[in-house]
Amino acid sequence: MAEALAHRPVLLQEVLEALMMKADGIYVDGTFGRGGHSRAILQCLGPQGRLIAIDKDPAAIEVGRNEFSADRRFSIHRGSFAMLERMLGQEGVNKVDGILLDLGVSSPQLDDPNRGFSFYHDGPLDMRMDPESGRGAAEWLARAPEQEIAQILKEYGEERYAKRVARAIVKARREAPIVTTGKLAEIVAAANPRWEPGKHPATRSFQAIRIFINRELDDLRSGLEQAVELLPKGGRLAVISFHSLEDRIVKRFMQREARGGDLPPDLPLTQAQLAVRLRPVGKAIRAGAQEVEQNPRARSAMLRVAERVS
Repeated sequence: MAEALAHRPVLLQEVLEALMMKADGIYVDGTFGRGGHSRAILQCLGPQGRLIAIDKDPAAIEVGRNEFSADRRFSIHRGSFAMLERMLGQEGVNKVDGILLDLGVSSPQLDDPNRGFSFYHDGPLDMRMDPESGRGAAEWLARAPEQEIAQILKEYGEERYAKRVARAIVKARREAPIVTTGKLAEIVAAANPRWEPGKHPATRSFQAIRIFINRELDDLRSGLEQAVELLPKGGRLAVISFHSLEDRIVKRFMQREARGGDLPPDLPLTQAQLAVRLRPVGKAIRAGAQEVEQNPRARSAMLRVAERVS
């Protein structure tokens, strides 16, 4: 419980306002984490309201079940929000009033050296959000071709020196297996001739490997598509992203749905003929100075909100 209470959900009040909470509404927290947003959503719900939570991490599932098992309004499913339709179907639900996706890795995952997400804490090189599923980062790096590693670093981390870093990884693994976060961070830092002020030289590479191992961007695209189908007219979708790759996908998805799809600009269609499903609500929201001071990890958070219109 102490771990859950120590976790600070980002943009909490902004999320509640974005979801336009109704006491008898049905809501989805697609990334439960340690339950910060879920607790606040439940406080807004009356006896007839419902909250369905999802998370890949078995530790998050344990927190949810331990804390909310007596609350009949709450249920939690283990898996990805890319399985949203299936999980809601198991609950007998086909429409919800609001969906929240808080993307990326949670603070408890970053702070636990045994999870292998952070270059600041030496530990096993894993990076799986579900440590009981799929292959970890060490296993992938031990076998992946140099070209594949470079491509992942460039595509998912926007790493300028992706080829140099990939070459260094392959060279180092010939001498000894790369099985700890500290060793990988050391290799990446040595291969990186320059980096952004205030950022660790391994930031982009660790981000890229984590995204790839957990299929985060694929899950995001799938989850967004399903979310729109599950919202009724007036339902809200709120997405918090933490880096440009995620935010770009969310922004373009909302823009596309607001246009009625990817159609040629000269196609002779009336507004009524366009399949417009979403309306972006306001501009992207960032954490204020006070929140960033209290929780530095909120500094890169970006909240985008859209409403189902048809």
